[in-house]
Amino acid sequence: MGYLDNIIQQDKELLVFLNGLGNENWDSFWMTITNQFSWIPLFLLFFFLIFRSLGWKKGLALIFISALLVTFSDQLTVFIKNYTERLRPNRDPEINEIIRIVKNNKSFSFVSGHATTSTAVSYFMHLTLKKHYRYTLLFFIWPILFAYSRIYLGVHFPIDVTVGALLGLLIGFVFYRLSIKLLLKVPD
Repeated sequence: MGYLDNIIQQDKELLVFLNGLGNENWDSFWMTITNQFSWIPLFLLFFFLIFRSLGWKKGLALIFISALLVTFSDQLTVFIKNYTERLRPNRDPEINEIIRIVKNNKSFSFVSGHATTSTAVSYFMHLTLKKHYRYTLLFFIWPILFAYSRIYLGVHFPIDVTVGALLGLLIGFVFYRLSIKLLLKVPD
């Protein structure tokens, strides 16, 4: 067994353990957490904080940049998934009989779009708003819950969400640096 095979095997074992911690009493909670629409109040909070801190013109520009960030992150993860073609845990014949499958996804697994995009948005908002508000690190509760929900439901491996979160940090940072340059051109 090669080094990469060993990592993949350990990843599967960790998934089986983490996924096995779940029970039916929590399934609806984690299904709610994994649903993007459940997080609309958080997005509204981000919008409110942006407009309150930066005003309408820069706020609208930042909302536009955020939309580009989400679109870029989403499309990049779809490209990576289609390139790597890693089966989701719920479709992996080696483990799909021994894990709890709460949600049944058919697309590929690596890298988690939920983890990537939520981390990218959270990091972008943290970097943008940390000089205006004290507790922006709390934004990271969202991607942590969001990412774990994917493991709980049996649709992502731990490596999928970990690499997704790291990729999200990179995307969030790049878009933050771009936003600094773009916002200089927007009048107050």
